[in-house]
Amino acid sequence: MTTLHPPGAAAAPDTAPARILHGAGRAARLAARRLAMLVVLLAAVFTAVELLPGDAAGATADRGATAAELATRREALGLDRPLVERFRDWMTGLPAGDLGTTARGEHVTDVLAGPFPNTLTLGALALVLAVVGALLLGSWSALHPAGRADRTIDALSTTAFALPEFVFSVLLLLLLSQWTGWLPAVTLTGPDGAPESWSMLVLPLLALAIPQIGWNTRIVRGALADQAALPHVKAAVLDGLPRHRILTHHMLPGALPAVAAGIATSAGMLLGGAVVVETFFNYPGIGAVLGGAITDRDTPLVAGVVAAAGAAISLLLLLADLVRTTALGERR
Repeated sequence: MTTLHPPGAAAAPDTAPARILHGAGRAARLAARRLAMLVVLLAAVFTAVELLPGDAAGATADRGATAAELATRREALGLDRPLVERFRDWMTGLPAGDLGTTARGEHVTDVLAGPFPNTLTLGALALVLAVVGALLLGSWSALHPAGRADRTIDALSTTAFALPEFVFSVLLLLLLSQWTGWLPAVTLTGPDGAPESWSMLVLPLLALAIPQIGWNTRIVRGALADQAALPHVKAAVLDGLPRHRILTHHMLPGALPAVAAGIATSAGMLLGGAVVVETFFNYPGIGAVLGGAITDRDTPLVAGVVAAAGAAISLLLLLADLVRTTALGERR
């Protein structure tokens, strides 16, 4: 395809260094955009907690505290200062990793040091399971279009994505714990703050992963169907190449940008769903921390949870954007 340029204008060099510089510039712009979105989200969190009835001083004060004691406590927590000023001061410490101090006098980073890695572990395992399951099911469905397997996978994936995580939590709890006794119903925490055994990860892992397997299976199936209609794939079929080679060498590379975007979206959904699933199975993650922080009207702790989760999601989205940009650039 020939690119037309205005008279007197030089064509942009299509060299590897130029593509690298273009990709780096795009990555910087995407990172700046993600950062701006995270700042807006954190400002919304501060505002939302402020609008809740009560405040951190009253929620965490000793029972029977007098009005004078509550006023002193509000002043100590800085609640007598304007919201904008408190948000600004909290944001200034964020680049250094300082997430502030909770209403109970603990450093937010210390509070999150144990639960957040547990949530990341659960989310990462669920993401791997979702990706593997979606690639297998979506590829199998794409290789057997309009067949019984394709229709069955389509129905199951639609159902899986349509049902929320807590529904799967209840169903899995009944099937794999209450009725069969195969797996523990709740998670017990060991001395290190992690689950006592791997078996306690299975139920929350499946409850998180199954909806995302359904979501990503549909994305993989659709992306591979688009690739199957392209001339070079049809030519490979006419040449008699094995179906698995057509899939791996001609269809999956072209479907990679759409698949990467779906995976990145799933990462955000997994961290959001983890709050519900962790609470349901008593998993020692940020779900319990966030629930307690909202009860205490603890704005720095709520914002710290959102900042940590938002940073992880933004990083995955940025990586997905880079994969998509690289894949599209190589196809030009």
